[in-house]
Amino acid sequence: MIWGMAARILIVDDEPAVTDLLAYNLRAANFEVLVAADGREALRLARDAEPDLVLLDLMIPEVDGLEVCRELRKSSSVPVIMITARGEETDRVVGLELGADDYVCKPFSVRELMARIKAVLRRRQAGENDNKISNVLRGKGGLRLETMSRVVTAGGAALPLTRLEFDLLFLLLSNPGHVLSREHLLQQAWGYDFVGDTRTVDSAIKRLRAKLRAASVETDCIETVRGIGYRLST
Repeated sequence: MIWGMAARILIVDDEPAVTDLLAYNLRAANFEVLVAADGREALRLARDAEPDLVLLDLMIPEVDGLEVCRELRKSSSVPVIMITARGEETDRVVGLELGADDYVCKPFSVRELMARIKAVLRRRQAGENDNKISNVLRGKGGLRLETMSRVVTAGGAALPLTRLEFDLLFLLLSNPGHVLSREHLLQQAWGYDFVGDTRTVDSAIKRLRAKLRAASVETDCIETVRGIGYRLST
């Protein structure tokens, strides 16, 4: 995937005025565009067409946006930007906890949305091309992270992580015992041009902890340092 040249964007929204506007601007920026008007069609296209990024409205027919995001995250790490008329904090937090990479509230600026799309795709490509210092990092509970292949295992079993979860775990494993501030994690994992706040980090760490716990990795593997950030226990 090379954003701005051949990246494939899936727009999921049931408002033709919105999809037409987004499709026009994305095609003008040389993106390939797919459109789904309901959740079931979105999941089918996400499975069959393997988009590079999904623009996902929450209030869509058949299967709502939150459930679409939940289903996507069971088998895919495709970046998701939620676009919604719901501006309440709880909706944004739930979306981030389910694995969304960013969110934009309607009415939105097309210029801002395009910048966010390019930022998310840049971060994904940077993660794919990143040259790591060491090929294997290890943690408690048989945790093993292979930096070149981006494979994580716990006790020999594969541990599926999203790109953001992998990058957060890599940062923590690379700095055992050191406290990493939320701001530092935002800059390193999301990128300097990320538009969001530190609660995004908390949501991602919560998801990462849940996956580590499900894999029988020690629950206190990631320690919260109140008012500062997180560290990996040694």
